Amino acid sequence: MSEKMLCEIDSEGVATVTLNRPEIHNAFDDDLIRQLGETFDNLARSGGIRALVLASNGKNFSAGADLNWMKRMADYGEEENRRDAAALAAMLHKLDQFPAPTIARVQGAAFGGAVGLVSCCDIAVAAERASFCLSEVKIGLLPATISPYVINAIGARQARRYFVTAERFSAERALAIGLVSEVVHESDLDLTVQKLVNSIVDNGPNAVTLAKQLAMSMSNRVINEELQGQTSALIAAVRVSPEGQEGLSAFLEKRAPSWMNTSEE
Repeated sequence: MSEKMLCEIDSEGVATVTLNRPEIHNAFDDDLIRQLGETFDNLARSGGIRALVLASNGKNFSAGADLNWMKRMADYGEEENRRDAAALAAMLHKLDQFPAPTIARVQGAAFGGAVGLVSCCDIAVAAERASFCLSEVKIGLLPATISPYVINAIGARQARRYFVTAERFSAERALAIGLVSEVVHESDLDLTVQKLVNSIVDNGPNAVTLAKQLAMSMSNRVINEELQGQTSALIAAVRVSPEGQEGLSAFLEKRAPSWMNTSEE
């Protein structure tokens, strides 16, 4: 039996987590959810990850919930269902709050909970022929655990449509509503993801981590004197940090900073 999930870390600290169930369109079950959660935890604790790419093998990114898992859930009581859903919610939160930038590489179908995975990533690159569907209401269910992340990605107005219609929509539509960041030909998926990764790892590691936290923490904040003080204190602390000093010195001396790999090999 093949592994349901693969994880590789390259020499630059870029982790690639790959759903590996192509025979069932990378549908996920409780075991895969557990593995993903543990993997995100371990990578976050390792401290050396510069970026995380979430990908999948086969024609489709993920069809959502595994049919056999759904059959088991149908026999669960409410408390068992609550625990089961809590595990999914916890895994999504770990991906959403992952300290390094995250990139979803999306090909084929991304249905149901898979839209949640895409929404939890900072950047999503989709193939032109990718398609998306929040399909839960088709079978009398709700996209409950993924809803906070999907709404953050596409906004309440679009969620009020796609949550209730369960329409299948294209990569171009996903781009228009903010679910994905870029749409490319499938043959260009890996190159596009790699360019994004290269852009990230060329930057100051600590600055990137703090910049991600900044983007998340400043959302929907009231711009007042207190907030101005917080942002001023933050940039002051970063300027005098070892990384900030090295970056400024490198810029003024017209050289590459110490964290940048300038090797052509």
